[in-house]
Amino acid sequence: MKEAIGQVPDRDVLVARACEQTGLSDFGNTWFFANLDALIPALNTEARLSEAGVASASAMIVNGLVNRLRHVDLVKRHPEILDEQVEVAAVVVGLPRTGSTMLHRMLASAPGMTGTRWFETQNYAPFPEEERGKPEARREAARGFLDYMLRAIPDLMSIHPMSIDQPDEELIILGQLFSSTMIEGTYYVPSFARWLTEHDRVQCYRDLKQILQSLQWQDQSRKGAKWVLKTPGHLLALDAVIAVFPEAKIVMTHRDPVATVPSYSSMEHSLYRMVSDSVDPASVAAFWVPRLADLLDRFMAVRGQVAGQNFIDVRYADLLGDPIGEGVRVLAAAGVDVTDAVRAGMAEWIEANKREDRAPHKYALEDFGLDRSDVEQRFAAYRAAFLGGE
Repeated sequence: MKEAIGQVPDRDVLVARACEQTGLSDFGNTWFFANLDALIPALNTEARLSEAGVASASAMIVNGLVNRLRHVDLVKRHPEILDEQVEVAAVVVGLPRTGSTMLHRMLASAPGMTGTRWFETQNYAPFPEEERGKPEARREAARGFLDYMLRAIPDLMSIHPMSIDQPDEELIILGQLFSSTMIEGTYYVPSFARWLTEHDRVQCYRDLKQILQSLQWQDQSRKGAKWVLKTPGHLLALDAVIAVFPEAKIVMTHRDPVATVPSYSSMEHSLYRMVSDSVDPASVAAFWVPRLADLLDRFMAVRGQVAGQNFIDVRYADLLGDPIGEGVRVLAAAGVDVTDAVRAGMAEWIEANKREDRAPHKYALEDFGLDRSDVEQRFAAYRAAFLGGE
């Protein structure tokens, strides 16, 4: 199929690239092709991609397809992967900028716990010829990509501190299945965001569980560990999260959207500028304010359907004031035996990741054409239900 100049190519072209790159052709269940067929037109008509943005989006899709091909091939060669018993203790789902990253990394870094590491989210399937348990080539690839991101967004560490070996979001893995808010968080594609909202997302979580089985099989030190998952994107499909991981506690971090919305809008504007020369701050806010409000509406609806069962609330102020105490409370509620070693592991993480060690991230509502009353009104139901005293 002929490629359009200055546009992300059609699915068939990108599929052919992935197959050529890997020498593989079996994608397993191709349910995610429908998502790709919704995404590519949105990238070409809405995202206002620069030349670099077209290359980035095309490479993002091919990389997702390559990982899928390699994953399917790995499971075919090692069917014992599907015998791995993955136990998810907690799924952290707070909105961005609510302390969810801090809580997730602290919990996942404790002895006996685990989470997906950032280098694994970039390439969850082993590279060709990679020995089991020796992912150094993938770590090097991730280090190179992180260096590129830091050059493109110099204040990234102030916005969202990153390390290739720190626990990070499954959002990135789900994004490689073209089934997460990672896509709309990287490219301005409102119509694709609606597509994800309107279509069933259970299959991508079934696939995520199989990928966790693979990651556990790849790293034998994870045997018997309990997983802590995390991404605000899970709010889009909490019903699917509960269906696939029924044993997990759903941990919601709470902070006033008046504080979080401008912070997240600033982060998104920085990300969009990597791939577009013309997505302005007002467009960012016009999309993300209602999108974040919708995610909270979905959270409240699913929580109501299960009468709050399996949900744990963590307030931002409480987390900052007593992170170890909040971590102990969450893990105990998730059925984890909180030993002195677990407490010490969380304390060690906190000491090594102090906020004052990073430059401040500066932002304001006015930077995005917002005022306090508009944000308060849009999030009124959530604020009344969970932030009544703030």
